[in-house]
Amino acid sequence: MNESHSFSIKDDLDGDTLHEECGVFGILGHPDAATLTALGLHALQHRGQEAAGIVTFDGKQFHTEKHMGLVGDHYTNPAVLAKLPGSISIGHTRYSTTGEVALRNVQPLFAELEVGGIAIAHNGNFTNGLTLRRQIIATGAICQSTSDTEVVLHLIARSRHASTTDRFIDAIRQMEGGYAMVALTRTKLIAARDPIGIRPLVMGELDGKPIFCSETCALDIIGAKYIRDVENGEVIICEIQPDGSIAIDARKPANPQPESLCLFEYVYFARPDSVVGGRSIYVARKNMGINLAKEAPVDADVVVPVPDGGTPAALGYAQQSGIPFEYGIIRNHYVGRTFIEPTQQIRAFGVKLKHSANRAMIAGKRVVLVDDSIVRGTTSLKIVQMIRDAGAKEVHIRVASPKIFYPDFYGIDTPDADKLLANQYADTEAMAKYIGADSLEFLSIDGLYRAVGGEDRNSARPQFTDHYFTGDYPTRLLDKNGETAGLKLSVMASNG
Repeated sequence: MNESHSFSIKDDLDGDTLHEECGVFGILGHPDAATLTALGLHALQHRGQEAAGIVTFDGKQFHTEKHMGLVGDHYTNPAVLAKLPGSISIGHTRYSTTGEVALRNVQPLFAELEVGGIAIAHNGNFTNGLTLRRQIIATGAICQSTSDTEVVLHLIARSRHASTTDRFIDAIRQMEGGYAMVALTRTKLIAARDPIGIRPLVMGELDGKPIFCSETCALDIIGAKYIRDVENGEVIICEIQPDGSIAIDARKPANPQPESLCLFEYVYFARPDSVVGGRSIYVARKNMGINLAKEAPVDADVVVPVPDGGTPAALGYAQQSGIPFEYGIIRNHYVGRTFIEPTQQIRAFGVKLKHSANRAMIAGKRVVLVDDSIVRGTTSLKIVQMIRDAGAKEVHIRVASPKIFYPDFYGIDTPDADKLLANQYADTEAMAKYIGADSLEFLSIDGLYRAVGGEDRNSARPQFTDHYFTGDYPTRLLDKNGETAGLKLSVMASNG
């Protein structure tokens, strides 16, 4: 393919960041179910910008709306919401890590089964999804998507149990990896979380009606009350009774494991105003900056965040170091998701479309640039050059998380290991030279653990999922290490 036709500014801007797979939302028994779901997904937009879908049930039939693009591009339209009647609704906003970008992969996925219709949406990734898919197809099943969520539908359909609830539990007990899942039937809203709680899921309430969503910020946007986190390994079944009341049944695993939340929820993914695992994301990120200033001080004139992710950590760094905090980089929040086919000259403007140097705060100064993470380093390189072009005397980068050495298999879209900056250079000094910074330092793993959980990492049993930093994967990786490691999914053009 000709290079000029395969490039978009989005690729250039976002190729050096980590992407979370999805956000989920579900509500039972509310007359404004679809509208509230759309608002909840809007609050979870940061977890996925490729596509969004909503499924409702109106007492007689299921209704589905799926669209590529942002939630606000489609679900603010009254005509779209009018196609989603009913008091039960689940929704999903997507960034794909498995399956190609196509409308057929947009969740929630729906199937009509012997026990009735069911729709499923999940955030995360199954590490045995390909293995199970191969087994299912070998017995004659037909898969309509390349999403690993479809495997769950097949397992539910094949289960020998009588009730939808028992079939659902039977199915997810066969899945491995990290997931937060919501499902909808004619009378039920079901929520489930993986056995060690890698991906977050919370329970809320609005007007006495239960809600499940990926983050508390989705409760805040609709004025709902936070009830509690869904526990790791737990399945919660909410069902409308014949008299209109709602019964809630919580099923917990027979052999519960310690929770091990993904550390990157705290570093990068969750919104700063969310509370994950009982901990404020904003406070955790500010603590990261405080610990970074203790571990990696530097003589400088100004602390500048790389927006928006680095802002809370930069505030913490400035507070601890006594160096003034300034917005030395201004972010343009209105960058289009794609762009015209640009020339090489226009392509060089890529980072400036998203970030601009605030020359008045930078010229002639020794600058500490605080970022939340460095993946490939290509964006850091361009930002350092931009700061130097604005007249900075020195540029020191401080990163509020450890070096990333290993890929993820639980729902984070990470480059291959050899594409990660930490694996391309022998030491931090060589990385700094590549980026063009006067110095570069990363927060230690213990510094990160103290910022989030208040204590050093327990190497014998880590309190959080942290394999991207340490290589300590919390589950087996059947698809990667097993016989399906080389299995490829076929790709078909779609109207997505």
